[in-house]
Amino acid sequence: MRLDTGRHRRTRTLSIATAVAVTACAGGVYLGLQSGGGARAATTTVTVSTTAQLESAVARATAGTTIQVRGGTYYPANTLKSTANGTGSARITLTAYGSEKVRIDGSKLAAGSWLAGIYGDYWTVSGITFQRSPAQGFVATSSVGGVFRNLVTANNGDSGFTLRGDGTTGNLVQNLDSHGNYDAASHGQNADGIAIKFGSGSNNKVTGARLYNNADDGLDLWQFSSPVTIEHSWAFGNGKNRWNDAAFEGNGNGFKLGGGGASVAHVVNNNAAWDNTLHGFTENSNTGAIALNRNTAYANAATGFYFATGKARLGKNLAVSNKKGTSKLGSSAVSAGNNWDSGIATPAFKSTDATTAHGARGSDGSLPATAFLTTGSTTIGSTMN
Repeated sequence: MRLDTGRHRRTRTLSIATAVAVTACAGGVYLGLQSGGGARAATTTVTVSTTAQLESAVARATAGTTIQVRGGTYYPANTLKSTANGTGSARITLTAYGSEKVRIDGSKLAAGSWLAGIYGDYWTVSGITFQRSPAQGFVATSSVGGVFRNLVTANNGDSGFTLRGDGTTGNLVQNLDSHGNYDAASHGQNADGIAIKFGSGSNNKVTGARLYNNADDGLDLWQFSSPVTIEHSWAFGNGKNRWNDAAFEGNGNGFKLGGGGASVAHVVNNNAAWDNTLHGFTENSNTGAIALNRNTAYANAATGFYFATGKARLGKNLAVSNKKGTSKLGSSAVSAGNNWDSGIATPAFKSTDATTAHGARGSDGSLPATAFLTTGSTTIGSTMN
């Protein structure tokens, strides 16, 4: 399998039962597994170090391709786009080379362009920053089996990270940092940290995310009609006009769990929302039986938990110092073991200094260790990890 159309020079082939072929070409350095009979198997590793090589490798990727990107900043001239599908046993991987720092920068793209658009299945994308796009930073459409791990989506012109489309199934978003995203053309009303919108599909999960200082919401599930699991994630500082926009329209929910007519039972466990300009957690008119357990809402400008119309099930959640109260629940909501329920004490926080929550992630991409908003309780509120 070849991934480019340039002239190739085989530099080395080991004559053993399973050989490794090393090919130097215009698109980078390719390492391909071969069988003893010389037929190339469906595994190819591409190492790229220029923008042209990166663009070529993404465009030509097929099942089994691994694209390793050397450290540096890359400025594509067009959206990095692929319609290729991997498989469960031969994924397509786009990743930083080792621990090198890779930034893909959209500042040279045409107005309205996405920085990266994946329209295929079984992709793994890891260890890369997608920044300064005119529109969305990274978008996966109708993806099956995607793994999106240890990414940063920052300072883009719309939502940082997006999953969308019907058939969006079995995707994992793990350890995402998404911040500073702002859509100037719409005065901040659309740019979320992560948007899972306008689609459907089962078994999608977000875990370990930090979604902060975005113009609109931290997380937005507008018109996504299948349950999404959100766990061990933080949303903070969203909805503030950090761009001196005189007509600013950002909302600023931490976790916006629906909208647009979808009625769906999302699962929201062990998350925290603080210092957002609207609610910490809200159904946003989703009438489904959203399950929220062991979440913490602190110092948001509106309500900690706003579930006024739907059938939400809230248990062991903690809301403190939100300006419009701990919770607003409708008659169809079920509430038990939360600190606003009768007989439930509000434990003291070990710290209300968020400095450590902004710190560096662990070497594996995990959230930084922090005492912020922890209580030591085993029964109520986020564990903040």
